[in-house]
Amino acid sequence: MTLNERIIAEIKEEAAATRRLLELVPFEKADFKPHEKSMTLKRLAVHVAEISGWWKECLVSDELDFSKGDFTPKQYNSTAEIVALHDDLVQKAEKILTDTPESEFEKPWTMRDGEQIFFTMCKAQVVRSWCMNHLYHHRGQLTVYLRLLDVPLPGTYGPSADAG
Repeated sequence: MTLNERIIAEIKEEAAATRRLLELVPFEKADFKPHEKSMTLKRLAVHVAEISGWWKECLVSDELDFSKGDFTPKQYNSTAEIVALHDDLVQKAEKILTDTPESEFEKPWTMRDGEQIFFTMCKAQVVRSWCMNHLYHHRGQLTVYLRLLDVPLPGTYGPSADAG
């Protein structure tokens, strides 16, 4: 099994768990924040969905330069729209991975803001830390938000306290 195939298998498994959580986001509580420094529930849910779209920036491109972008956040008006975003980005991630030669993973990738370089590392490390681990981190945050809102949680890697 190639590296691409192993990553695609993990993406499919994790995408299903992520989708189950995103489907539970109570949009009527979109402005909920467990702490003043926290993101809102809506912003966190969108962020969790958006991370699946980072494969293009991390594998197709050799750098991400924030000074060259004009990021205007798209507005989402329902849980269904956020789930649809997630589904679309996961499908695109699978296509990118299918089309990426394994040799691409060894190339360096840089995150910068103009002249300020935050880091450079090989793409294999970047996709693990930024496309995968970053998702798992924020997905964990989302489970805490949902728990605080008394939303029963599905199991992720086995049963949950709610699902039995």
